[in-house]
Amino acid sequence: MNYQETLEYLYSRFPTFHLTGGSAYKAGLENTLEIGRLTGNPHLSFKTIHIAGTNGKGSVSHMLASILQESGFRTALFTSPHLKDFRERVKVNGAMVSEAFVCQFVEQYKKDFERIEPSFFEMSFGLAMSWFKLQGAEIAVIETGMGGRLDSTNVVKPLLSVITNIGLDHTKFLGSGIAEIASEKAGIIKQNTPVIIGETHLESAPVFRATAAALNAELVFADETVQSSAIRADSAAELLSLTSRMGAQEFRIHCPLTGSYQLKNVATVLCACLKLQEVIPPFGRLEIEKGIRNTLKNTRLQGRWQILSHKPLVICDIAHNPHGLEPVVNQILAQEYTKLHIVIGVVNDKDIEGMLRLLPQNATYYFCKAAIPRGLDALLLQKEGVKYGLKGDCYSSVSSALEAAKKYATADDLIFIGGSAFTVAEIL
Repeated sequence: MNYQETLEYLYSRFPTFHLTGGSAYKAGLENTLEIGRLTGNPHLSFKTIHIAGTNGKGSVSHMLASILQESGFRTALFTSPHLKDFRERVKVNGAMVSEAFVCQFVEQYKKDFERIEPSFFEMSFGLAMSWFKLQGAEIAVIETGMGGRLDSTNVVKPLLSVITNIGLDHTKFLGSGIAEIASEKAGIIKQNTPVIIGETHLESAPVFRATAAALNAELVFADETVQSSAIRADSAAELLSLTSRMGAQEFRIHCPLTGSYQLKNVATVLCACLKLQEVIPPFGRLEIEKGIRNTLKNTRLQGRWQILSHKPLVICDIAHNPHGLEPVVNQILAQEYTKLHIVIGVVNDKDIEGMLRLLPQNATYYFCKAAIPRGLDALLLQKEGVKYGLKGDCYSSVSSALEAAKKYATADDLIFIGGSAFTVAEIL
């Protein structure tokens, strides 16, 4: 099979959560462990940093990978979901896995996969670990798919664990409350292994403290450790500039990820780097400032408060739950514009009411549906939006919705595209 045929085979043969939702979710490590045995347990051949959290884990993963790459380490990065190409999930020093390897790996283990019946994510993780070993990765930044305790990635033995934050998402699988979800995320904390928590929350902090204490894992809360000041967003250079202090150390950060929520992510990254430098001798000289500044260049991250054009200002962001959407909406409202246009499409298994409740009423809405089975029908989304005073028309696709927004917008207006990673993916 060629690359396209291989992808079609994978999507049709193995359950894919990002397309079909809960029916594709497989909790537990049995399949991953079996794939590891088949492939020679490649995840044990390099050092790892393991990252979980409700929101922000993608940004933190990419910034950390960029820092490690700038510091001279051959750095692997495993993330999900992808926006345009499956290979975005699997990178070494910023380069995506080759199409030839994807085809070869699937062909080699095709009969085994059909016997094991893994999820698409489990298969992807096995493929990624094999590629990282083949490419001679020295360290891999591994992002969980969902949760932590039963996530496929939780077979790694990390140098450091990172949990960005806890919000109400995937409640059907992880629990209905903050403490329950925190307990699942805390499953990535390992014996005698330091852990960084990005945000302190009244309900989640006791869970993390108890888990860390039981495992003798040093615990650091980033938002209690890092102080940031002199914050400004340079729209011309598209940089978020800030001064951050941690103890006696000061950093002048210029971050190309300009979403206001990145302030918390940067603090988490700083704590992670300083802990690596402190406890792991090879990481004594990390290029933190340079690595953060070159995140987009080194990792090709997209979809985080990404400015697509000016006059009118067009911005997209993949925030897809109330916890992630709230700071995005606040940043939208802080911009200068004459009229606001919002192109929105969501998936049907999210807290849609919670998201719609956050959106401003003084905007024109362009309701649409991303071209995936999980996408919520645009007419249903429009109907729900009316309950919260959100007015606008329905469109047959994300692209047609954006075309309409551009048609009606003036040079001084703002167009925002969001609601789902899949909505954003279709316009990138």
